Amino acid sequence: MARRFSTFILVALVLCLFGSVTTSAFAETAEHAVKEEHGIPLKPDVLFHVGPLAVTNSMVVTWIVAAAILVCAQLATRKIKPVPTGLQNFWEWLVESLHNFLESIIGRDLVRKTFWFFATIFIFILFVNWFGLIPGVGTVGWGHRLANGTFHVDRPLLRGGNADLNMTTAMAMIFFVCWTIWAIQANGVGGFLMHIFGPKGDSKGIMKIAMVGIFFVVGLLEIVSILFRPISLSFRLYGNVYAGETILESMSTMVPALSWLIPIPFYFMELLVGLVQAMVFMLLTAVFTLLIAQHEPGHEAHH
Repeated sequence: MARRFSTFILVALVLCLFGSVTTSAFAETAEHAVKEEHGIPLKPDVLFHVGPLAVTNSMVVTWIVAAAILVCAQLATRKIKPVPTGLQNFWEWLVESLHNFLESIIGRDLVRKTFWFFATIFIFILFVNWFGLIPGVGTVGWGHRLANGTFHVDRPLLRGGNADLNMTTAMAMIFFVCWTIWAIQANGVGGFLMHIFGPKGDSKGIMKIAMVGIFFVVGLLEIVSILFRPISLSFRLYGNVYAGETILESMSTMVPALSWLIPIPFYFMELLVGLVQAMVFMLLTAVFTLLIAQHEPGHEAHH
């Protein structure tokens, strides 16, 4: 169990680092970014630079969450008890529930190889989503006072980690690399190509020749579909999280006198959305892996 937790944390830190490098490559400095008076900007704000690395407010959130997961995991596994209690009981329940859930979907053999990634991605996305709902995230920072006397934050100190397209893209690209490795391990290079381009079924004679051409074209379409998977994964997560933060922002500014009350129902909705989006990302990546790793239809059905 302790080894699993250590693996989870290492992957989470890799996600943060990769997301940081991606953000640094595409982020613009806050001084040159065009700001709207209301609403959440699409791009994260740069807080400071460490050499060529631009540190944004969304990166700070991912670092905080990764550090919090690290501390909790270390505390939970520092003194393992035969009958778990407290924090150890929570982490064991979480990991065991995820393991049993994934095993029922992709099978025992595949989950033994890939569980470290899917569990980490779920835990990391879930807590990053929920951290973005803490009061003060997106509302505390640098800004100016408007004509009506209210203070508008131009550059928040913190921003939801998954409300940054760079971060969601980094996670999707890491999955794409892992997926490629798992596919080749399961099928070999030749088997991987046959899985995509090879004819299916037991056609013979002229029909088999025709099917070879048809499935080659289908394979080209499959390649396009595979290449677009990281894009769809990243935009799905980013779009839902960003939309939720925009809704909360709109509800809090609709009636200034009731800004503390109106967003409350939407906070509960976003708690559910954060859980659902973490589950969707994990399930999609798991199913994509199952489709390429299984050797025949229904191979994992008995699980």
